[in-house]
Amino acid sequence: MNRRRGYAMALAVSVLVSGVGAARPTPAPSPTPSPTPSPSASQSDGTLHILTYRGYAEYGGVSPKVNWVGTFEKETGCRIARLDTVQTAEEMATRVTQRNYDVITAGPVLAGRLIEGKQVQPIDPAKVSDYKDLDERFRDMTTVSGKVYGVPYLWGYHEYVYDSGKVRGTGVGQVFASDRTSLRDSPLTIADAALAEGSVKEPYELSEAELGKVMTMLERHKGRGYWQNPIDLVKGFATGALDYAQVTPYHRLLLQKAGKPIKTISTRKTTGWADSWMLGANVPDTTCAYRWLNWVTAADAQRDAAAWAGLAPANDKACKGRAREMCRTYGVGEDKRMARVEFAVRPPGGCQGEDGECTDYAAWTERWQKLVAE
Repeated sequence: MNRRRGYAMALAVSVLVSGVGAARPTPAPSPTPSPTPSPSASQSDGTLHILTYRGYAEYGGVSPKVNWVGTFEKETGCRIARLDTVQTAEEMATRVTQRNYDVITAGPVLAGRLIEGKQVQPIDPAKVSDYKDLDERFRDMTTVSGKVYGVPYLWGYHEYVYDSGKVRGTGVGQVFASDRTSLRDSPLTIADAALAEGSVKEPYELSEAELGKVMTMLERHKGRGYWQNPIDLVKGFATGALDYAQVTPYHRLLLQKAGKPIKTISTRKTTGWADSWMLGANVPDTTCAYRWLNWVTAADAQRDAAAWAGLAPANDKACKGRAREMCRTYGVGEDKRMARVEFAVRPPGGCQGEDGECTDYAAWTERWQKLVAE
């Protein structure tokens, strides 16, 4: 690797280290529940306790350009008493069992668990001024029995890439057939494998037989890697250890800007996810919580978050200025591109498919953990 290319690769790594919420797989297994957390420490004192992903809400410690939390405090009079951030969905699922928060960022699996466990409360969309500006498909994802439980924030999807300087193969089958591949470490990657296998109509509604067929395909290649931190992807391609990987468009863009001959494999369908802000069930006074939900719904806040986290905003009006590149990278507003994305849901269990009853997320988690441990 020449000096200029080595510098570019180091720069790509530093960008990932500095913040990005996109540096996580989605979503991870739910841990064994811990004892019921103590009630929220927030009272009617104008403070908030927040749990979110690293890069989703910043004070500006890493860059003055991303100090939107500090600006929120100045403009609303509410104070962030606690801002806990995590890097991965697995960390998020663990942290949410340890204490209560006023507002929480959750992907589809965790959101489903929080709703079922009554750890979050319905949101009144009439109190969220820009709620109607959020993409309807994302609003629907956290609406249960007519009740709104989430305010959509950032979203992304996955794609497969390859090092065109080393391999000629561009089929998704070759990705799963190679030991020099890295897939995201999440049970929901089973849905990606189901799409690649080709015979399944609904990738999140797998019967026992269909799940077995997909796992058999995954188990054929024991040398494959599974990533949690995208820095491992950058290092893998930089050192030549990887030929293929499952990434987000943002990760692919970083690798390309670092000088690697990375190209995308064309697929008919792919998987994606959306993260939403949720309102804790034990919030004694929701005044500041709603001010926060209004803040993160607005185009300016979503613009800053999308640009910093390397994801797409749920509010299309945010696609300006610093977020324009991310919106273009993810194809915001391009209906044909969005139609390819099968957005993640928690595998339901109990549904009836053509080949029998659907398996649930617990079954997926058990099979996945066994796979990655081998």
